[in-house]
Amino acid sequence: MSFELHYWPTIQGRGEFVRLALEAANADYVDVARGCEGEGQGMAAMMYFIESPDQVRPPFAPPFLIDGKVIVGQTAAILLYLGPRLGLVGKSETQRLWTHQLQLTIADVVAEAHDTHHPVGTGLYYEDQKKEAAKRAKEFRQARVPKYLAWFENVLQRNPRGATHLVGGRLSYADLSLFQLVDGLLYAFPKATQRALKKAPQVAALHTSVAQHKRLADYLGSERRIAFNEDGIFRHYPELDR
Repeated sequence: MSFELHYWPTIQGRGEFVRLALEAANADYVDVARGCEGEGQGMAAMMYFIESPDQVRPPFAPPFLIDGKVIVGQTAAILLYLGPRLGLVGKSETQRLWTHQLQLTIADVVAEAHDTHHPVGTGLYYEDQKKEAAKRAKEFRQARVPKYLAWFENVLQRNPRGATHLVGGRLSYADLSLFQLVDGLLYAFPKATQRALKKAPQVAALHTSVAQHKRLADYLGSERRIAFNEDGIFRHYPELDR
């Protein structure tokens, strides 16, 4: 039975962290909202699980994953569930918890990146909060991005199995998610991120190596990979990247 990934069909967003894991593991999955409504997929199928009173444990919002009778929401929780099933996490409890902690930290950065262009409220347009966005983005560029990337650099350097991966000696979903984080930051804040990466060479090297992973390289070059755009989490407004 295929995994069913439910996420908005026109943006990478938080769902992309899950897609990367599924693609890297060559998992059998369906990206439901991007499918045909005539085949029981599409947006209506996704919204059913959020809005239907028949759902005892409805997810708050996409992304969520369905595996048989199991429904898991929240990106980090989905990856916690998928990790051992896809071979993208270590076998020990210590490794699994550490990988999950890394994923939660990545989620923190993603939330901060989103808030640079929506610092006042998600219900307002960027144009309605440009002044506040400029202030928020400046602090994010100058303080937060360098601090986060320096921490991940430190994690890589302290890995007993070498600086190639965040956890252990092989690819984990944390590596994939750090790749996606860096990729998103390079799109949204190319100048600031390039400056920060000069002081985090192992993070930059991991970003490069993940992009060259055979299955990931195929995915990244395919139509399945939605391009970054100004409707997603990572948005490029030149005035916010100085």
